[in-house]
Amino acid sequence: MRNRKATGDDDVPGDVLKLLGEGGLKILTKLINTMYENREWPKDYTEVTMIALKKKTQATKCSDHRTIRFIAHTSKIIAKILRRMIEMKIDAVLGEDQFGFRRGK
Repeated sequence: MRNRKATGDDDVPGDVLKLLGEGGLKILTKLINTMYENREWPKDYTEVTMIALKKKTQATKCSDHRTIRFIAHTSKIIAKILRRMIEMKIDAVLGEDQFGFRRGK
């Protein structure tokens, strides 16, 4: 995670998560494992605030806008972990000849 990023919907800067240290990492790991086992995400982790900004002054089409998303930093971390877990499971099942559908192959 890069330094000095804006806070997400949870108003917690990513820099704070880095400062938690080993104890904070254990707490986050326990939280993520509990969420994974119970298959329930807290409401704070599923909410995203999106803001549309105009690229052009006379914007009338969707392509004339861009969006900014505010997502909780812990939610981003969990999503990355889950993506890695899914990719590892896929790699274990697919053979080496399935290179066209996998990243980095």
